[in-house]
Amino acid sequence: MKYDKEESNILEAYRSGKMKLSIPSKKEIKAIKATAENTFKKDKRITIRLYEHDFTGIQKKAMEMGIPYQTLISGIIHRYIEGELISKTGS
Repeated sequence: MKYDKEESNILEAYRSGKMKLSIPSKKEIKAIKATAENTFKKDKRITIRLYEHDFTGIQKKAMEMGIPYQTLISGIIHRYIEGELISKTGS
């Protein structure tokens, strides 16, 4: 498999012991399971356009969480609609 520079740096940091994998908390595991269960209940498809940087970031976050990037995007949208995501500025 071919890695880009950032991926190679991350892999090297992990292999050399500079970076360690963390174990998800019970709350994170519960959220991931809930999102996975809800994946089977979805009935609408959409198409969106994203900046390449944002898409790459979403893919990396999803990989870290061990879920498909579509599931992560859907979960983010759901959490926003439910009022669970808040602005860093508080507005």
